Amino acid sequence: MILTCGLSPAWQHIMVVDGLLPGDVNRAAEVHWCASGKVLNAAIAIAHLDGCGHVVSVLGGPRRADIEREFESRELETTWIGCNSPTRVCTTIIDSGGGTATELVENAGELNEREWRAFEVACRDAAGASDLVLMMGSIPRGVPRGIYREILQGTRGRAVLDLCGEELLEAIKAGPFLVKPNHEELERTLGRELEDEAEALSAMRSLNDLGAAWVVVTAGAGPTLATSGGKSFRFLPPSVDRVNSIGCGDCMSGALAVALEEGRDPLEAIRFGMGAAADNLGQVLMGRLDRGRVEELAGQVGIEEISPA
Repeated sequence: MILTCGLSPAWQHIMVVDGLLPGDVNRAAEVHWCASGKVLNAAIAIAHLDGCGHVVSVLGGPRRADIEREFESRELETTWIGCNSPTRVCTTIIDSGGGTATELVENAGELNEREWRAFEVACRDAAGASDLVLMMGSIPRGVPRGIYREILQGTRGRAVLDLCGEELLEAIKAGPFLVKPNHEELERTLGRELEDEAEALSAMRSLNDLGAAWVVVTAGAGPTLATSGGKSFRFLPPSVDRVNSIGCGDCMSGALAVALEEGRDPLEAIRFGMGAAADNLGQVLMGRLDRGRVEELAGQVGIEEISPA
């Protein structure tokens, strides 16, 4: 069982236009509404990859019913904590002509102590039956930065963290198995720019030293880097047509969790995660993956061990 938990879900509005013209009237050729946010994208990806999952998150306002209804049709256990703040609505504008996706992000609303403590209890309860815990996304106002560390300290399963900033630095103290920020998030977490691969690898090893067995850093269409046990690796992504880049990192995290839970070694799990990210990149809706296609794309990912400097 994979527990996926996070405090910043979203209800997503996706519009597809042919040739986006900023400052002008743009008529959508397609319109979609769906559950999203890092935690829900990853949970949906896990379901599509035949993973056995349980998702815990917070929902409020008029979009709560929409998200609950969507998840009723998925083979996932769900625990929804009610909150006073309405679940945020985010908008993606896909320019099918230019191959770009523009994201308009609403921040998650503030949570009170009763709400975040209920989330904490639900995560601890679900973690008892989970072999792997996947923690995703930003922490809203009102929530202690160390909430994920507190949850992990009472968790027996391996942990995968898709976090950044202070919440990552706090959670890493609990000794997670794998952390997966992207390059920008790694810079934000450590408070400095990383100008080249050597600087990125050095920064990643500092997270290993803080307690993460594996550190994986993505860079969009560029190579993904991984460090563990004094070794460093470079993963070369497959080439696919770009439709919507939103949620690719979330799908990678979900697929990584599935592969690890199935018993794959970390290098193969990273390849599988990159296959999921590539599959997501080629479609409009986030997380709606095809396992056969993911396996095919994962087989196209190249791995190189990086020699010590």
